[in-house]
Amino acid sequence: MPVRFPEGIPNLPPTDSIKITDRHAIVRAGAEGAELVVRRWSWPGPTGKPVYNFRSEGRKFDSGRVLIIADGFYEFTDAPPVEGAPKKRPKRKWLFTMTGEPFFCIAGLLRTEPSVGEAYTMLTTSPGPDIAPYHNRQVVVLGRKDWAKWLNPAVPAGDVLRPAPAGTLKVTQVR
Repeated sequence: MPVRFPEGIPNLPPTDSIKITDRHAIVRAGAEGAELVVRRWSWPGPTGKPVYNFRSEGRKFDSGRVLIIADGFYEFTDAPPVEGAPKKRPKRKWLFTMTGEPFFCIAGLLRTEPSVGEAYTMLTTSPGPDIAPYHNRQVVVLGRKDWAKWLNPAVPAGDVLRPAPAGTLKVTQVR
């Protein structure tokens, strides 16, 4: 998929982790095709808490569709109990990467908020078999064949937003 850089080619350093409110590269549909821009992850919700994940079920998403470029994402689970150890212990950290691909995209949504400007959130769905043992939701992971489809608002969201099939994601325990 050809991509334009309307704001110039960003000079983004490699990072181990993108944190809520950080700026990150996304791809959006522009008048002349796909455009790579850098925007903030999360917008302030009605209570002031950041909206960094957004449920996709039952929604159309007629505008604001974006691709969030990633080479992995993390999920966290409670550490198993250990006799004599403090009850509050660091959570286990799991890295999910796409099998056979150096990077992938996560379906996202871009909107403008007066207090932060343009910001994006990741869309979630029910977990596929690779994620279900670790979390009750998953971000919508898109393979290359779905990138252009997701950016096209004429394609029904339900045709693209679905759990990843078994074997799509490789899981590695980080902590």
